[in-house]
Amino acid sequence: MWRDALLVAGKDLRVEWRSRVGLNQVVPFALAVLLLFGLALGPDAARLRAATSGLFWVTVLLAALLGVQRSFALESADRAGDGLRLSGLDAGGIFVGKAAALGFQLLVLEAVLALVAALLYGTPLEGVGVLAASCVLATAGLAAVGTFYGALAAGTRVRETLLPLLFFPVVAPVLLAATKAWSAALGRSGGGGVGWLALLAVFAAAYVAIGTVAFGPLLEDS
Repeated sequence: MWRDALLVAGKDLRVEWRSRVGLNQVVPFALAVLLLFGLALGPDAARLRAATSGLFWVTVLLAALLGVQRSFALESADRAGDGLRLSGLDAGGIFVGKAAALGFQLLVLEAVLALVAALLYGTPLEGVGVLAASCVLATAGLAAVGTFYGALAAGTRVRETLLPLLFFPVVAPVLLAATKAWSAALGRSGGGGVGWLALLAVFAAAYVAIGTVAFGPLLEDS
């Protein structure tokens, strides 16, 4: 399974690197969202610093949806999904590989967004350990959920509108826990954020396990 996961992840990342879709479309979109949030809240520096955690993770959530749609658009182009199903690769490995490729892209995006948010909103990045851990755990959860429901929606004619309806309600705990962990790390709320990190870890582990086991039937129906 792990060998197949590396093959699928490498394939997706090579396609993204050559197409530059993430660099030319997703990153500018995310930066524009951060800027619009800042304009909507106005020039009050204290308000912007207080809202940094929530604005950052809402932006990541929107970018993750674009990443999921892009990931499965690759499989629908030129019937590449049929080749993937007939390749003999382990279904769990395909799930882990696609989720890993999506997660890697999200982590790179989050690093860029964190620096831009710190500059744009005037928020010093304190508690770097908690910030990094929350990014890794939340990204694992987002990538697992996105890959699972992306495959589920891919088999329908209304996948572009169905995927957000499936994706956003399920990842609401990730949005809440990651925002709270960042707020704690940045000194905007009490506690060290360890409890929220534990919630992110449990969520990610649950969906990785579910996706690994159930991805085979979803892949056949997509």
